[in-house]
Amino acid sequence: MTTVIRRHADVLLFLLVAFGASWLIALPVWLGAVRLGTPAFALVGGLMMLTPSLGVMAVRVLRRRGTPLKEWARTTGLTLGPDRGRTAALLAAVLLGVPLLVAVALLISAATGMMSLDFAGLSLFREQLGAALDRVPLDPRILYVVQAVQAVLIAPFINAIPALGEEWGWRGWLLPRLLGDPAVTPPPAPGHVGAGNAGVTNTGTEVPGAGDGVAGERRGRRVWPALVLSGVIWGLWHAPLTLKGYNYPALGAWAAALFVGFCVVFGALLGWMRLRSRSVWPAVIAHGSLNAVAGLALLLGDAGAPPNPALAGITGIVGWVLLAVVVFVAFRLRPVSAPR
Repeated sequence: MTTVIRRHADVLLFLLVAFGASWLIALPVWLGAVRLGTPAFALVGGLMMLTPSLGVMAVRVLRRRGTPLKEWARTTGLTLGPDRGRTAALLAAVLLGVPLLVAVALLISAATGMMSLDFAGLSLFREQLGAALDRVPLDPRILYVVQAVQAVLIAPFINAIPALGEEWGWRGWLLPRLLGDPAVTPPPAPGHVGAGNAGVTNTGTEVPGAGDGVAGERRGRRVWPALVLSGVIWGLWHAPLTLKGYNYPALGAWAAALFVGFCVVFGALLGWMRLRSRSVWPAVIAHGSLNAVAGLALLLGDAGAPPNPALAGITGIVGWVLLAVVVFVAFRLRPVSAPR
C-alpha cells in the first residue's frame, strides 16, 4: 500500500494544483465579472493555460527536489530529445500540417453540408469585424489573407508561450508518468523493482522487460490507455470555461462533454509527437498553431448560415474523424511505445 501511495501521490499533487489553480483563475467568469468573448476572458484563458506547468513545478519542489534540473528538463521534454533531426522534422511538419488539417476539415465540412463557405464576400469575417470594418484601411479580403499568413507562420511561436504552459504539464510530464516512465516516476521502495516502470531498481539500473512481461508487446499496448486517460483529464481541465459554453456556445454546459472528445483525439496526436521525439516542443507548436488557425478558418463561413462549431471545422465532429484518421496512420507508420 505504501508503494502505491508513493507512486500516485505526485499525480494527485499535479492534478490538485493544475485543476485548483484553473478554477481559481476562472472564478471571475463564474461570478459574472468577465464575459465570454471579451479581452478579459482571453486573459483568463491565457492564465489558465499556465496552471499545468504550476502542477509540474509543484511536483518538482515537493516530490522530486533531489532530481538535477538538467535531468528534470530532459525527462519532462524541455530539450529537443535524443534525435534533434527527428524533432526538427516534426516541428516543420506541424507548422505546415496543422493548418493543412484545419483547411481539409473546413473543405470536408462544406462538402458534407455541415457549413456554407463565402470566399467571395467573406460575410462572416465582415460581421466579426463589426464596427471596426469602416476603420480598417485594407480590403477585408486582403486583411483576411494577412491574418491567415500571420496565423500560419508567426502566431504558432507567439502562442507557444501559453501552449508550453499546458503541454509541459499534459504531454511533457503527465503522459510519461501515466506510462510509468522511470525518469518521472518516484523510485520504488528499496529492494523492490517498480512494477510497470519497465524494470528500474532502486539504484536506477534498468532491468529489461521487468514488470512488463513481453516487454515490446505490452509496452505498446500501454500507450493507448494512457493517451485516452490523459486526453480525458485534459478535456475536463477545460471545464471552468467549457461549462460556460466556450468553443461550442450553442450547447451551453454540454460543451464541456463535447470538448473532452476533441481533447482525446487531438491529445492522441500530440502524445504521439511527444513519444516519437521525446520532446514536448512539437506538441507545443502544434497546440499553438491550432489555437491560431482553427477559429480563423471558420470565419470563411456564410453569415446567413453560420457554421455550427460542434459539427464543422477541426474542433467539430468532422475534425474528430479527420484527426482520428491521422492518428491511426501516424501510429501505423511510426509506432511508439512506453518509455523504457
